[in-house]
Amino acid sequence: MPFVRIDALRADEKRLEALGRAVHDALVEAIGIPPDDLFQVLNGHDDGRRLIRYDDGYLGIHRDDDLVFFAITMRSGRTAAQKQALYRRIADLAHEYAGTEPRNVFVTITENEPLDWSFGDGVAQYAL
Repeated sequence: MPFVRIDALRADEKRLEALGRAVHDALVEAIGIPPDDLFQVLNGHDDGRRLIRYDDGYLGIHRDDDLVFFAITMRSGRTAAQKQALYRRIADLAHEYAGTEPRNVFVTITENEPLDWSFGDGVAQYAL
């Protein structure tokens, strides 16, 4: 049920796959999503056109061009502790799997309700 978008600088297919695996494993471990609940869009931005802008020192965190944006859309209902555990686990696994420094892991969560999802066939499967 989470839908994940990843945008990364300096990211070839191997690194994008590792980042996708990191966020998925973190979602399974930290908030208990089913292992087969996998919906991701992975984007690398290495074609010479710089489409990603960021402040390299915002909130005292020193980012560089290994920055990765993780945007997660999921149903509401997770606690603050679950979200904090998820952020930590994504940062840890992105470092372990893809070599991304935790300081370069930017995560945002957008929550919605069951009626806001259709997984195909023009049906709101969670609303039934």
